[in-house]
Amino acid sequence: MDVRCVAPTNDRCGEGAVWDASADALYWCDIFRFLVHRYDQSTGAVRSWLFDEPVVALALTTRPGELMVALGSRLVLWRPASDQRVDLGFRLPNYPGVRLNDGRPDPAGRFWVGSMQNNVKADGDLDLTVEGHFARPGQGVLVRVEVDGSHAVLRSQIGISNTVCWSPDGRTFYFGDTLENEIRAFDFDPASGAISNDRPFFAGFGRGNPDGSCVDAEGYLWNCRFGGGCVVRVAPDGRIDRVVDLPATDITTCTFGGRDLKTLFITSANMRQHPGERLAGSLFALACDVPGLPEHRAAMIAPAAI
Repeated sequence: MDVRCVAPTNDRCGEGAVWDASADALYWCDIFRFLVHRYDQSTGAVRSWLFDEPVVALALTTRPGELMVALGSRLVLWRPASDQRVDLGFRLPNYPGVRLNDGRPDPAGRFWVGSMQNNVKADGDLDLTVEGHFARPGQGVLVRVEVDGSHAVLRSQIGISNTVCWSPDGRTFYFGDTLENEIRAFDFDPASGAISNDRPFFAGFGRGNPDGSCVDAEGYLWNCRFGGGCVVRVAPDGRIDRVVDLPATDITTCTFGGRDLKTLFITSANMRQHPGERLAGSLFALACDVPGLPEHRAAMIAPAAI
């Protein structure tokens, strides 16, 4: 499978990839530079916007032309066309000691987001005082934010929250802890948003650690491996289907896009500056035979229109 570099943006930590079919464009972020990028597939152009905190995750919303942006401490509603931003009210306690990380909407529009010990300094530099240059175990939580803005903490004692996604039927939820080298599966109730039957799904793989993931139309999970230089396609029973190598060591997250949803867009990081990796921090694209799933949309109620 051939991997193309479509945007050599030199991201310190590219993340949060989301496909906007209405604009034929991919949005993603660079956590350490507080940036959101947009790649226009028809022209190849990239535009970027600056925020005032680390940008950690993005989501389409039920409001046309507006995205949800997860920052280090909070959620905002953002209209790229005018660059207007409205605070959605949710705040992560104890920021900047901890920060938000990977997040996505569920099929009903609730927003799920995890957290971790904050490793981003106020100026965007990597905080090297953090153990292992990433985070200490047990500092993170998993939060479900309802459409009315209320929220519940569903899991705690997490190292680095990553992989927030659902099976095609919406009945299985996947969630990972990078420090534990483990992705777990849960039964998911789409009506209530409850999770149960916590069980191991994909753990102990020897190439790097699990970062972001997405699920294709056959129910296979594509997991990016930070430190492993690859993306792994994992069957619903946890079996490894294939491993796709990339020209960078630190692979961060992925999502399906393109007009037929058969392009896997993959982000990467250059924060550790591995020798000889000219394309680390780039956005990559991989042509796939099986399409992905349309993005779920956040249905958060904004306190004011934008």
